[in-house]
Amino acid sequence: MEWVIKIGGSLFPRKAIELANALEGENCLFVIGGGEFANLIRKYDKEIEFSQDVTHETAIDAMDILAKLLNDKLAFTEISYTIEEAISISDLNKIPIMICSDILKENEPFAHSWDVTSDSIAAYIASLLDAKLLIATNVNGIYTKDPSLSGAELIKEIDVNKLLTFDESSIDLMLPTLLIEYGLDCYVVNGEYPERV
Repeated sequence: MEWVIKIGGSLFPRKAIELANALEGENCLFVIGGGEFANLIRKYDKEIEFSQDVTHETAIDAMDILAKLLNDKLAFTEISYTIEEAISISDLNKIPIMICSDILKENEPFAHSWDVTSDSIAAYIASLLDAKLLIATNVNGIYTKDPSLSGAELIKEIDVNKLLTFDESSIDLMLPTLLIEYGLDCYVVNGEYPERV
């Protein structure tokens, strides 16, 4: 597979379906963010403070739920539980949608923390496939600060080492470290505009 496309949960459901449809026929695999389900887990964790193990696992479960729901709306995709299965699905000219929970439990590539989200998980999957990584979210890319704040400026291209110095951006905090570790380039685009992908 040439690309791992992480479809942000913020795009679910309509924009995620629209983006996926625009990518029909591409040589890629989809990883789906946990969206509002994962955000609720984060909210509950702030209120009551669950263990990092259980919040990590349930946020990944949220990704799996949205992956299955997205797959239900697409005729050209198929759910995949392993890298080998994803390759077989791709060989049939279908786009695999990765269910990440099993592969992550088996390999445990990350510490359990909110610093790791579906962005980092998609990078991990891309590294296993030797694929390029594209993150489709609900903002135009990486900004100098939170894009909802006044004065935030879009950065067209940034060195991953510079990203390590950011406290907050449209990607998770672990992703820059993983991009260096895995030797990956990463593209961040606004998935609300499929023509940009």
